[in-house]
Amino acid sequence: MTSDRSIVIDSLGVGLATGAYGVSFGAISTASGLSVLQTCLISLLVFTGASQFAFVGIVASGGNPLTGALTAALLGSRNLFYGVSMAPKLELGPGARLASAHFVIDESTAMGVTRENRRQARLGFYWTGISIFVLWNLTTFIGALAGDAIGDPRTYGLDAAVGAAFLGLLWPRLASWTGRLVALTGAAVALGLVPVTSAGLPIIIGGGTAVLLGMLWRPRSRS
Repeated sequence: MTSDRSIVIDSLGVGLATGAYGVSFGAISTASGLSVLQTCLISLLVFTGASQFAFVGIVASGGNPLTGALTAALLGSRNLFYGVSMAPKLELGPGARLASAHFVIDESTAMGVTRENRRQARLGFYWTGISIFVLWNLTTFIGALAGDAIGDPRTYGLDAAVGAAFLGLLWPRLASWTGRLVALTGAAVALGLVPVTSAGLPIIIGGGTAVLLGMLWRPRSRS
């Protein structure tokens, strides 16, 4: 059985890798015309990277901010599925559940949903979610201040860190043929939609397909 200490260490590792990418959002956001305050407020209140990048990307290309906000909301809607998965794992009361909702993101869900008991699910979820929240907002502020001085952080390969972190989280879930088939189907759906849909939709539909298949093909509970 995985120890509590290893879960905390792994969670902090994910938090460090993902939180550092906030500098990219900060720099891109201010380069797109948003102020430092606006940029920091987005990270503080929205706190979901894909939605944040989608919003500033549309604003930077001259799009309507309302369109950007709608796209960001659509991308963020996947967190609803995560919340449904995490709720029975964390077993929180209504007040604690509401307070924890802001930390329901890709990484915290991945680190919490696979645990075998409530204590370790909470360790993975909170250590990951809170460490990312703190670092993401700190690095967003640094990136926003640096602005054009550091250029596009993707030049330094920081964008690869997020993908690598996701792959590391996904890898243990691919131990079964069912898991591999769900992952491949979701990826195929997303890639197939890229040429024919607007930005963001392939991720949502591909992720939704994977969630649906995962629920349909889920092994019978032992409890």
